[in-house]
Amino acid sequence: MIAERLGLALLHRLDPETAHGLALQALRLGAAPSPGLVTSDRLRTQIAGLPLANPIGLAAGFDKNAAALLGLSRAGFGFLEVGATTPQPQPGNPRPRLFRLTGDLGVINRFGFNNNGMEAMRTRLANRPRDAVIGLNLGANKDSADRASDFARVLAHCGAHLDFATVNVSSPNTERLRDLQGKDALAALLAGVMTARDGLATPIPVFLKIAPDLDADALRDVAEVAMASGVAGIIATNTTLARDGLTSPHRQEAGGLSGQPLFHRSTRVLARLSGWTAGKLPLIGVGGIGSAEQAYAKIRAGASAVQLYSALVYGGLSLVPQIAEGLDRLLARDGFANVSEAVGTGRADWL
Repeated sequence: MIAERLGLALLHRLDPETAHGLALQALRLGAAPSPGLVTSDRLRTQIAGLPLANPIGLAAGFDKNAAALLGLSRAGFGFLEVGATTPQPQPGNPRPRLFRLTGDLGVINRFGFNNNGMEAMRTRLANRPRDAVIGLNLGANKDSADRASDFARVLAHCGAHLDFATVNVSSPNTERLRDLQGKDALAALLAGVMTARDGLATPIPVFLKIAPDLDADALRDVAEVAMASGVAGIIATNTTLARDGLTSPHRQEAGGLSGQPLFHRSTRVLARLSGWTAGKLPLIGVGGIGSAEQAYAKIRAGASAVQLYSALVYGGLSLVPQIAEGLDRLLARDGFANVSEAVGTGRADWL
């Protein structure tokens, strides 16, 4: 723990993107915390048919190119999501494009789907750890003539090596990508993705990841389209364009804001979706989780599982077993025999 804190202090002296690259390298080399499987009868659960040792997942964006799957699979997560991946490699937006908001425990990024493309991703996934639950975040190339079809292409190309996939139309860093969250455009896009999914030798669950900045009508439309499309669930939410209450020097940088400032906004969206979907679709709660208490709040707001990323910038990978073990204690304290029993029990607090 002391070594990790010293390592984090050193990394925070570096440019954030450089520091992130070094963290991935440490994971590849086995030099990062590796608590292994963190589970219990209370934590074991299923979502969309996927058996999870615990409901704490890694959000997409941390390992964009599946470069550190083995190390991450030993870090205590119940599931991992890598990517986003686009059909063709692309460099993303110019640097600097990642900013720490240390005073707010937040992060702003404007990466723009920088990744090695689906050919490289398929090669790495083919050599993935087999004892982990691994999904891929599907993206679209910035210069694509048909962005909607890009998602299906990536899924068809990589799907044989995945446990699940996520349609990401909610990144704010690719121009007009969020327009695909409109009702008609989203329905057409998801129809293409589900056709690609059905063409896999072993069809896998497909999730839809949405933005936290949708108004009530748009959010209800997304819920209706998702339920009609056959997707397995909704991930709520991606980063926000809002900048309310920030104090850090980089607060006005363009891009998506994640971390602690996103917690309340994303949890309110989650609770609304939980009410509208009425248990028909499992939800994964993302945004601002940095403690067991916050993971538990997401679950009680309606999430069957949760994901985190930005909190690792400030708490390190040791945060993962801390959250899982703390969640186990909170469930026991409140008399829940399993995490699934707690889902949605605190939804009213967020409406």
